[in-house]
Amino acid sequence: MNFHEVRFPTAISRGAQGGPERRTDVVVLGSGFEERNSRWADSRRSYNAGYGVASLDDLHQVIAFFEERRGRLYGFRWKDHGDWKSSPPSTEPSPLDQVIGTGDGVTATFQLVKIYGGAYAPWPRAIRKPVAGSVRVAAGGVVRSEGVHFAADPSTGVVTFFAGHIPASGLTITAGFEFDVPVRFDNDKLEVSLSGFNHGAIPNIPIIEVRI
Repeated sequence: MNFHEVRFPTAISRGAQGGPERRTDVVVLGSGFEERNSRWADSRRSYNAGYGVASLDDLHQVIAFFEERRGRLYGFRWKDHGDWKSSPPSTEPSPLDQVIGTGDGVTATFQLVKIYGGAYAPWPRAIRKPVAGSVRVAAGGVVRSEGVHFAADPSTGVVTFFAGHIPASGLTITAGFEFDVPVRFDNDKLEVSLSGFNHGAIPNIPIIEVRI
């Protein structure tokens, strides 16, 4: 996949609007009852970054970023300011935040995940773009050190334990982290509006999550 490991300017993305989307078919029967079917196993996020453009300097940054990505051609990282870490917004990520697997004494690799929900129908979201250096891991509640016991790939979200440190059978593997959303522009054209000497706007900059 064509993907650049670079983040969209965070000062601009902070003012964006958007969030997760799901696709559900709903059929209303003659009796008034419904049949519902989920077409997507996973949600897909989309955003409008235009709301975050507040100056000509912002305009300049967005245009340069758009041109380097060649419009829709190359994906990039996006910080969703409402959902960007393994813990609640008011707390720091902990190595005990999310369960990512159970040791069997042989398996050395584990995919980072974030679980949404609780007892009814929790949804595990694979985290493919963790922030480099932010991943903290524990095995059986014992904190492990990155670079000593494991490596975390920021381009895939895969945690790999080194030989001699592979989790023993039955140990619960947990992790805490910050992460970005892999996205791309959803348009090959930017409509720029100059509404004043020191102010500019791009009313619509559609951003959409990509599957990796």
